[in-house]
Amino acid sequence: MSTQLDNLPEASHAPLQEADMPANPFDLFTIWFSEVLAADIHEPAAMTLATATPQGRPSARVVLMRGFDQQGFCFYTNYQSRKGQELAANPWAALDFWWGKLGRQVRIEGRVAKLTAAESDAYFNSRPLGSRLSALVSAQSQVIASREVLEEALHALAAQSADGTPPRPAHWGGYRVAPVTIEFWQHGPHRLHDRLRYTRQADSNWVMARLSP
Repeated sequence: MSTQLDNLPEASHAPLQEADMPANPFDLFTIWFSEVLAADIHEPAAMTLATATPQGRPSARVVLMRGFDQQGFCFYTNYQSRKGQELAANPWAALDFWWGKLGRQVRIEGRVAKLTAAESDAYFNSRPLGSRLSALVSAQSQVIASREVLEEALHALAAQSADGTPPRPAHWGGYRVAPVTIEFWQHGPHRLHDRLRYTRQADSNWVMARLSP
C-alpha cells in the first residue's frame, strides 16, 4: 500500500546536524517558515491543533497560525467552540505543521493561554468585514437547523453594521501555545528521517536531543 511518504522525493535538504542547529528552536522555526513561504505552499500557516478533555478524550482540527514569537504560537477562534471548551478545562495542546512539498514537519506541545483583549481586538479589527460578521453570528460547534439560519443572521447583522465596525464579541479571541517541546522532522532517504527535539528547561533554556526515526 502506497503512502504519501512513499511518494516523497529523496531528501532535497542536507541531513540535520546538531552542530549546525541554533540553540533556540524559534530561530530554526523562523528559518524553516521563511523557506515554506518561499516555496509557495498552499496555506503555509495551516497547523493541526489537538486538544483533549480532562478525561483524555482527544480531538483535532486544522487552524491557521496567526503569528509566533519567542513566547509561542498564536491562533484565534470562538472561545465557546469545542476546542475552546476543552482548553478551558485542560489548557494543554499539541500543534503539527506538515509541509509535504518540503518533506518537513514541526511538532509542538505546550500550555495554552488566552491572548490579551487588546491583542484580540487588534487582530479582529484587521479581518475582512465578512469574517468579523461571521464570528458574531456563528455559535461555533453548536447544532443549527440549516445553513439558511446562518445566512439570514449574517444578512441581518450586515444591515445593522453599515459603518463596517462591528465590535469583537467577548466569546471570540486569541490563544497562545507556549511550547515545552518542539520537534523538527525532516524526510530522509530509506526512511532514515531526522528528528531533533528541543525541550524547554526550568531556566527557560532549551536542550536538544536526536530521536530515532
